[in-house]
Amino acid sequence: MECPICGSDDVEILNSKQKSTKKKFTEELLLRCNDCQHVFRDTFSAKKPKPYRIIISEQDQSIKSTIDLSPSDELEVGDVLISELGQVEVTSIETNVKRVKKALIEDIKTIWASSVEIPARIGFSVDLHGKVDSYKLDLDRDFEIATEDIVKIDNRIVKIHVIKTNERKTTSGFAKASVIKRVYSKPIKLNNYDYDLTKYIVKKS
Repeated sequence: MECPICGSDDVEILNSKQKSTKKKFTEELLLRCNDCQHVFRDTFSAKKPKPYRIIISEQDQSIKSTIDLSPSDELEVGDVLISELGQVEVTSIETNVKRVKKALIEDIKTIWASSVEIPARIGFSVDLHGKVDSYKLDLDRDFEIATEDIVKIDNRIVKIHVIKTNERKTTSGFAKASVIKRVYSKPIKLNNYDYDLTKYIVKKS
């Protein structure tokens, strides 16, 4: 809220009056600008929360639920919401037209999200020249993996050469486990390594 005289947003609420209907919440405010001391009125209104469809990924399973949100608000990929399953991060937004990165909530058909209260499950592949060992790892969501890392996994020392995230594949740089879908590696003949991922293995195929 800005002062209509000087444009400052340093304002103090002197009084507020709230009104509510079945569909809308309104708050009438009496404000004073702390810069120029002008007293003015402003009104804040929003549509009342209603349930929206949300699909939450928890590692290898997807859980369908609903979450109450105000249709007047805007939602963006990366936002964190409080659901029945705890905190979740928005990974995709589906409207009636297409999937988008940002939308008014009243235009949203389905919210896709992942839990941020459990470890991130990522895939890890070891290329054995014609055969591939594949693992599922549970890692702390902030755990960082970089291309060129030398890693011990199971009984092998491998070098990471590709990281596939939710958005792209990369052959340089690093990513946090929270956005990684799969890591690709090849065995190398070394005894030293940067870190050991063996204890994080939950499945091997």
